[in-house]
Formats: sequence, C-alpha cells, structure tokens
Amino acid sequence: MKKFRFSLDIVLSYKQQVLDTLQGEHALILAQVNAQEDVVDGLWEEYRAYNREFAQQKAQGLTITEALIYESGLRAAELEIQRETEKLTSLRKQEEKKREEVVEAKKETSSLEKLKEKKYAIYQKALSKSEEQLIEEFVSNASKNSRISA
Repeated sequence: MKKFRFSLDIVLSYKQQVLDTLQGEHALILAQVNAQEDVVDGLWEEYRAYNREFAQQKAQGLTITEALIYESGLRAAELEIQRETEKLTSLRKQEEKKREEVVEAKKETSSLEKLKEKKYAIYQKALSKSEEQLIEEFVSNASKNSRISA
C-alpha cells in the first residue's frame, strides 16, 4: 500500500504559518501593552511624588507664583497620564483583537489537524486490513502448495 499522504497538507502548513505569524504579532503587542503599563505606572509615581513635594512646600509656606507653578506641573502631569492611558487603552484593544485572531487561527489549524488524524487512522486501518489479507493469501497459498506436493 502506498505511503500516507494528507491531501490538505499544504493548507495545514499554510494555516500553521499564519498561526505562527499571528502568535508572534500577539506577543509583540502584548510586550507593547506591558511597556505602556510601565510608562503609565511610572507617570503616576512621578505625579504622586510631585504632589507630596507640593504638599510639603505648602506646609512650609509658598508664594502664590510657586503654588501656581506646582499646580501647573500637576495639571501637565495629569494630561500626560491621560494621553498615555489612552495609548494603553488603544494597545489593549489591539491586543484583544489580535488574541481573537490567534484563537480563530488555532481553531482552523486544530480542525485540520484532527481531520488529518482521522484520515491517518483510516489509512492505518486499511493498511492493517491489507496486511491481514496478504497474510491470509500467503497462508492459503502455502497450504495449497503443501497439499499439492503431498
């Protein structure tokens, strides 16, 4: 019997390549999300530190100009935090979309792999049956030959 060949191997190979590419893209976006989370966390830490410094200076006494400078700095920091948080939200949306694409590609690849396994099981069964028939024929021929020569 001829060697097993899955007729959709080319499609399966292509789907696997697509899946690998999507997984790589997803990992990249995930790394960007983590980096952006670090940026936002760092900005919040700077904001809190600057706010603590402002509170200490207020307790020691500030001029109106110095107080306005601190408040202006806090507002600027809040705007930067807002911008970076919006970037983070956008990256998270991209990551979610890419994850859905990966899941879909996994489903497609998995269904082709299961089909290949079923086809291979059928092939194995047919091969086994073919081998059994050959053995039966051999035994049958051998017993005929032994009867003829006796």
